[in-house]
Amino acid sequence: MPERTVTVASRVGLHARPAAVFVKAASAAPVSVTIAKEGKDPVSARSILAVLGLDVRCGDAVTIAADGTGADATLDELEALLSADLEG
Repeated sequence: MPERTVTVASRVGLHARPAAVFVKAASAAPVSVTIAKEGKDPVSARSILAVLGLDVRCGDAVTIAADGTGADATLDELEALLSADLEG
């Protein structure tokens, strides 16, 4: 299962709007995607409550993983979202 570690760039982390944008993209992906923060178990990237529960803040590193055909392309897209300030 391919995975990437990404530093979250949104100044509010993965809360409110940035989390919704990320979850919407993960939900549209043709593969299963998880996201994890160090010290916490991976959660479904398609669940807004699970993503918010990770308490990801600006500058935190998260690991995203995808499984299935198209996993690398999905990770490319999600990595780009997490690397951008989605509040701006």
